Amino acid sequence: MSTFNIVMPKMGESVQEATITKWFKKEGDAIEEEDVLLEIATDKVDSEIPSPVDGVIKKIFFKENDVVAVGEIIAIVALDGDEGEPVAEKEETIDKVAEKETPKVIISAKESVSDFKSSGRFYSPLVQSIAQKENISSGELDNIKGTGQNGRVRKQDILAYLENKGKSGSPSAAQPGKAVSSAPKVTVNVNPGDQVVQMDRMRKLIAEHMVMSKQVSPHVTNFIEADVTNIVIWRNKVKDEFFAREKQKITFMPIFTEATAKALKAFPGINASVDGDTIILRKNINIGFAVALPSGNLIVPVVKNVDQKNLLGITSEINRLAADARNNKLNPDDIQGGTFTISNFGTFQNLTGTPIINQPQVAILAVGNIEKKPAVLETPSGDVIAIRHKMILSLSYDHRVVDGALAGAFLKSLADDLGNFDVNTSF
Repeated sequence: MSTFNIVMPKMGESVQEATITKWFKKEGDAIEEEDVLLEIATDKVDSEIPSPVDGVIKKIFFKENDVVAVGEIIAIVALDGDEGEPVAEKEETIDKVAEKETPKVIISAKESVSDFKSSGRFYSPLVQSIAQKENISSGELDNIKGTGQNGRVRKQDILAYLENKGKSGSPSAAQPGKAVSSAPKVTVNVNPGDQVVQMDRMRKLIAEHMVMSKQVSPHVTNFIEADVTNIVIWRNKVKDEFFAREKQKITFMPIFTEATAKALKAFPGINASVDGDTIILRKNINIGFAVALPSGNLIVPVVKNVDQKNLLGITSEINRLAADARNNKLNPDDIQGGTFTISNFGTFQNLTGTPIINQPQVAILAVGNIEKKPAVLETPSGDVIAIRHKMILSLSYDHRVVDGALAGAFLKSLADDLGNFDVNTSF
């Protein structure tokens, strides 16, 4: 009989395994191509996995909460159209295939998550496996400084910790010269009628990242008001034609993103990261933008090499990433590699905000609501009062490496560029 192996897909260059969070189908179910089979989660993003074929699910090798390596077979599908083979013979064939190809779980949820679920940090299955093997407690693991994205503990971090611990016997040996301390705990009383809601996995990651960023970077915020009248006029003029031609909407975000890339190119100290006492000036300009998910959480997909794209290209990429984010179809590469971030508070008609820096970046821009305001304009015949479209831009920055002069110059350049937008711009 003909069968098709469903394998754990590769979700990005740096992703080696994923957790099965939910099966939407069970053994014996008939499926069609593009039916959603299961949902998987990495430490970056959650994704729904569709079936690439029509058929019947004959064997599922992993249950929910199992962690599986990329490329492993997770299910076998019997393809449609095999009418000549008796059912008993088919089942025997499937069993033989299953016996031959049944993969192994890397770390089951029972083996890994149960020991570390009380921690507020995310640990990859590999790190959890090493911790269990070396008898490292959850509390001890929490005290290891991570060098991965968002401060996560990587394999080399825990191995370095074990090596130094073996030399000195001290839990703090992995961080010479630095004191190790756990985050302070706040005692909270639960009163009658209070509703207790457990954070989901993504909310825990967000919470960890926000706290870490405030601990790492001394935040300062500058504000400036920008006149975006020309941009509003231009968008109102082209949006219907653009939609008819491109079958997608044109929002203000692509224009803000393009202008931000120009400002970052002019002020490379804002497009940077800090590593100890060194500053890394990024060559690429990869701008992330915050997207609100139906779950209430936020995710930050990244438009890569913005300075090398025209306005149409930026628009298409932002629309794609936003749609994939809301439909749970982002892959880990879509949210990696950002060098700067924009948060759009104007979506909710907020004037502005002071967002927290998305580590390891050194600054984040907030764009506020666009409002009509009276403004004084200088003309050849004298000053006049006119109605203009204004918005507030704010820049939160890491004061270790970005001073007020640099931040102010960056914001001024960005505001001027937005104010001088050409109403005759074409795609």
